Amino acid sequence: MGQIPVARPTLGEEEAAAARRAILSGWVVQGPEVEAFEKEFAALVGASFAVACSSGTAALHLALMALDLAPGDEVITVSHSFIATANAVRYVGATPVFVDVELNTGNLNAELIGPAITPKTKALVAVHQLGMPCDLGRILPLAREHNLKVVEDAACAIGSEISLEEGPWEPIGRPRGDLATFSFHPRKIITTGDGGMITGRDLELMARLARLRSHAMSLSAVERHQAAKVVFEEYPEVGYNYRLSDIHGAVGREQLKRLPALIAARRRLAARYREGLGGHPDIILPQEPPYGRSNWQSFWIILSTECSQQQAAVMQALLARGIHTRRGVMCAHREPAYQDLALRQPLPVSEYLQDRSIIIPLYPEMTNQDQDRVIAALWEILK
Repeated sequence: MGQIPVARPTLGEEEAAAARRAILSGWVVQGPEVEAFEKEFAALVGASFAVACSSGTAALHLALMALDLAPGDEVITVSHSFIATANAVRYVGATPVFVDVELNTGNLNAELIGPAITPKTKALVAVHQLGMPCDLGRILPLAREHNLKVVEDAACAIGSEISLEEGPWEPIGRPRGDLATFSFHPRKIITTGDGGMITGRDLELMARLARLRSHAMSLSAVERHQAAKVVFEEYPEVGYNYRLSDIHGAVGREQLKRLPALIAARRRLAARYREGLGGHPDIILPQEPPYGRSNWQSFWIILSTECSQQQAAVMQALLARGIHTRRGVMCAHREPAYQDLALRQPLPVSEYLQDRSIIIPLYPEMTNQDQDRVIAALWEILK
């Protein structure tokens, strides 16, 4: 039997042709393909504007930078996320304040936000973990009450949907807070190889973000290229080299066309996992909240407290059967880089999920036979 990877990007001849188109155009740095990608992405998620950049981490860094956070400011977020979430807070000199998450969704527990707020709190980063929408219906009113900026870390959440106040289902990314950020890493729903996107509704703020990704240069490459007379750019503030190339942008445009089919396939596979593993006495499955529909960027299982098998042992047993997995979402506060950060609150659920959850294979091209192998293996290992 062959190997079953934990994830696999969906790329084909369309993406190859798009990359070729960009390469042969002679314009390979950020240009018309990226501009079109931004407009198409914004239209897809219902955002007013979108700014592409080189990675999801770059997107989150720029979003926090544009909010003018400074050393001494505090940003409430979760430790239970890829370390980029906490790192981006530190990039701008602010201090991350971690709160715990919900067991069934892996997302920020809104009930714990209030006790974490201090006079130094300036913003909140709400992560839609692994594509599962977080509880914005409770988070946003709290943020407004305390005059906090809100950035949605939607790195994994393209195609996920949310319904606030029993309204219609709407895509994540409009955004509901101040800004939302996305990733196009190969393990995400769509990929450009790597890349990121920021969405927002404030024209001035988004224009600043567009400058910051290119060293804060006052004129874009397109503006200089199209100028009828010689012009010289200025650099009014410190920026970064976070541009996305036109090759990436061209690939991204083709990936957007695939999105509906990719989401449908992932939701079908997630439903099959729920059917095949739902009755297992030693497995807890993630739950979509009433207000959210996940894109199932990943599917994870949680080993119950009663389960005598440990996380690594189960993962090793699956690997021996040709089934690749990843441990559950990490906790930044447990890493050496964050040992100097004093916790304000205990994080028992975050730690439990890191120690007990396992991300199992899920990708659109996964066959029913391969998925049945995963399900059967888990039942066998966890007898």
